[in-house]
Amino acid sequence: MSENRTDPSGNTEAFRAYAHTAEPEAPAGASRTPLLVGAAAVALVALLAWLALS
Repeated sequence: MSENRTDPSGNTEAFRAYAHTAEPEAPAGASRTPLLVGAAAVALVALLAWLALS
């Protein structure tokens, strides 16, 4: 079975093009927002459970 994908390490020019492609960066503030919202939700549920069981 033949492969249709070209291996970038098989050709110096292709490898250099592959190695120099920049990965898209995520916005700095967007990555922490779901973590903070999730932590706040867990803390709120824990507080409500503690108050309900006390």
